[in-house]
Amino acid sequence: MTSAQREPVIGCLPPAWLCEMEGGKDVRVESAPYCCSTCDGGEVPARNLIRRNRKVRSLSTSSASTSFEYRRTQSLHGPSPVTTFGPKACMLQNPHAVMHIQDPASQRLTWNKPPKSVLVIKKIRDASLLQPFKELCMFLTEVKNMIVYVEKKVLEDPAISGDENFAAVTKKFCTFREDLDDISNRVDFIICLGGDGTLLYASSLFQESVPPVMAFHLGSLGFLTPFKFDTYQSQLNQIIEGNTAIVLRSRLKVRVLKENWEKKARVDEKGIILTNGDMESSRKAMQYQVLNEVVVDRGPSSYLSNVDLFLDGHLITTVQGDGVIVSTPTGSTAYAVAAGASMIHPNVPAIMITPICPHSLSFRPIVVPAGVELKIMLSRDARNTAWVSFDGRKRQEICHGDSITITTSCFPVPSICFRDPVNDWFESLAECLHWNVRKKQNYLSSEDEEF
Repeated sequence: MTSAQREPVIGCLPPAWLCEMEGGKDVRVESAPYCCSTCDGGEVPARNLIRRNRKVRSLSTSSASTSFEYRRTQSLHGPSPVTTFGPKACMLQNPHAVMHIQDPASQRLTWNKPPKSVLVIKKIRDASLLQPFKELCMFLTEVKNMIVYVEKKVLEDPAISGDENFAAVTKKFCTFREDLDDISNRVDFIICLGGDGTLLYASSLFQESVPPVMAFHLGSLGFLTPFKFDTYQSQLNQIIEGNTAIVLRSRLKVRVLKENWEKKARVDEKGIILTNGDMESSRKAMQYQVLNEVVVDRGPSSYLSNVDLFLDGHLITTVQGDGVIVSTPTGSTAYAVAAGASMIHPNVPAIMITPICPHSLSFRPIVVPAGVELKIMLSRDARNTAWVSFDGRKRQEICHGDSITITTSCFPVPSICFRDPVNDWFESLAECLHWNVRKKQNYLSSEDEEF
């Protein structure tokens, strides 16, 4: 077989198995032993170009309109994550990986080409962020000559639109609107100014490959935002040069299938629409990428939530309580830890299931492999409906016949580290959650031991 006849390979992936769906069938394709086209001197694979040119216009897309998608693997470690982040960033290959499990401290970011565009996400209606936002944008546009993308509603703030000194900078901005404009192939990396919510919002804007995210701690908690704004110029220069540490924060791929029941209608001879008692159903599917957690709760009802939980098609338990949380390792330090769950490092391939106030003394949080598929439905004898939210957004009602399917996504969020994934995580545990903070026990001298 000549090189011209050779099957195009999946680009920018570690040497691991990747599952795809072609023509409705699961196909296992082994990736190339290179992290990107730059490493082997080859051209960008045709299949990779096809995926980059696909557009996703909305946060929630119908699965029926998706002709090609990555599928999860039936393995303990879940799907092989896509390690191309936006149009120019990819994972730096580690030749010393053992059993295809990379040391978290050795995960490094590199660029195929120098980054030229950046998305700046600012917390809305926060006056304390105005000066850092203006200072950062001026540095990016005038010093680094970068194309800056900003959400249109950010520029509608009177403190920004009414600033004549900043008007020359805003004219250079490229604006977009959530749910309407697709910027997935235009942004090389992302800068977040605010708290953890800005990182969650950045994740929601990208339903497939996410550009690298640099998050500055300018909010309240800041568990996911390791960078201080005081030295932003030197930190940005280092990231633009490449070879910085990253942590791949896995996301959940969530599919909500809704059963809509409507009365059948017919038109009589006079053109009058008549209805009878018969009902017909139509299904509506919505898909989301979730960084923290999926929460199913009882909503405004005073009754217990009563939902069935399936794992790979098998009923494992019925949740009777206020609800259940299905979270990623990143989300284990959010709502889940408040409900009594353990904290999991983001590099651990797992999904955590945490009941909310269960009416049982033995229902403890559990951790399942990242490769499984979870399904949540209302129990047949449930007295009320349930409600579901995704990272605290898109809240909606779940009725009888509806289903929520959850699995690990192939598209993680590459979060840029201040030091490395391990040190940053323990630093956040200590600084934000005050993990294991206790007054030190006094030293016991030899004289005290005699008493």
